[in-house]
Amino acid sequence: MGGASRIFSTSIFILLGLWEDKALQPLLFGLFLSMYLVTILGNLLIVLAVSSDSHLHTPMYLFLSHLSFVDICFTSTTVPRMLANAQAQSKAITYEACITQVYFFMIFSGLDSLLLTVMAYDRFVAICHPLRYTVIMNPRLCGLLLLLSWLICLTYSLLQSLMVLRVSFCKETEVPHFFCELAQILKLACSDTLANDVLLYCVTGLLGIIPLSGILFSYARIISSIVGISSAGGKYKAFSTCGSHLSVVSLFYGAGLGVYLTSGTAHPSRKGSIASVMYTVVAPMLNPFIYSLRNRELKGALRRLLQPRGLLSER
Repeated sequence: MGGASRIFSTSIFILLGLWEDKALQPLLFGLFLSMYLVTILGNLLIVLAVSSDSHLHTPMYLFLSHLSFVDICFTSTTVPRMLANAQAQSKAITYEACITQVYFFMIFSGLDSLLLTVMAYDRFVAICHPLRYTVIMNPRLCGLLLLLSWLICLTYSLLQSLMVLRVSFCKETEVPHFFCELAQILKLACSDTLANDVLLYCVTGLLGIIPLSGILFSYARIISSIVGISSAGGKYKAFSTCGSHLSVVSLFYGAGLGVYLTSGTAHPSRKGSIASVMYTVVAPMLNPFIYSLRNRELKGALRRLLQPRGLLSER
C-alpha cells in the first residue's frame, strides 16, 4: 500500500496530553476552563477599552489591543479542543483538525512574537526620541508594521501546512502533547521529513532570534537613555512605561524557550508539558493583568467601560 493511502481522512492522531490520571481529570478540566474564560474576558476587556476610549487611540495601545486579540485566538486554537476531548473522554483528533490546529497555532504564536517586537520599538521611539515620536510612529507606519506582521505569519504558516500535506502518516499515531505541535507531528511521519525539519527549525529560529534581538537592542537603548535622565522621578516614569512590556516579554520568551528545547526530544517530559501550558495558556491569561496593574490610563478606560453597565462599582 502506498504512502498516499495512509493519509488524510482516515488518519487519526491521539493526543496523550495532560489527562493521564483519570482522578485528576475533573480538577484539570475545571482549572483549564477557568483559565480560558479569564483569558477571553481579560483580553476582550483590553480590546473594548482601547477601541472605546479616544484617549487610548495611540500606537502603544493600538499594538496592545492587537496583542490581546491575538492572545484570544492563540489560546482558542488549543484549549477548547482539549476541553472538548476531556469532556467526551476522548483523545482522538482527525488529520484535518490536527493540521488546521498546527496552521493557526503557528500564525498566532508568530504574531505574538512580532507584536512584542513592534511594541518594544514603539517604547524605544517614545523614550529615546520623544520629540519625534508622533512623526515616526505615524498611523501609516503603525498600519504597515501590523500588516507586515500578519503577512509574515500567514505566509510561513501556509507554507509549513502545505509541506505537511506531502508527508504520509500511519493509521493511528500518538502525539505526546495536549495539542498538535508541528515538531511532534513530524516525528510520527512514515515518510521523509528532512525538508520539513529544515524549514521548521530555520524559520522558527529566525522568528525567535530576530524579534528577540530587536527587543534586546531596543531595551539596551532604552536603558542607556534612562540612565542619562537626571531626576529620579523622570527615570521612574520612563521605566514604568515599558516595565509591563518587559514582564510580558520575559514570560513569553521564557516559556517559549522551554517549549522549543523540549520539542526536540522524542519523549517530552512533564517539564515540557508545564512549559507548553505556560506558553499557550498562562502567558495569554496574565498579559491583561500585567498591562493594567500599574497603568492608570488603561485602568481608567476599563472603569469607564464597565461603570455604565454596572459591572464595576465606583471606588
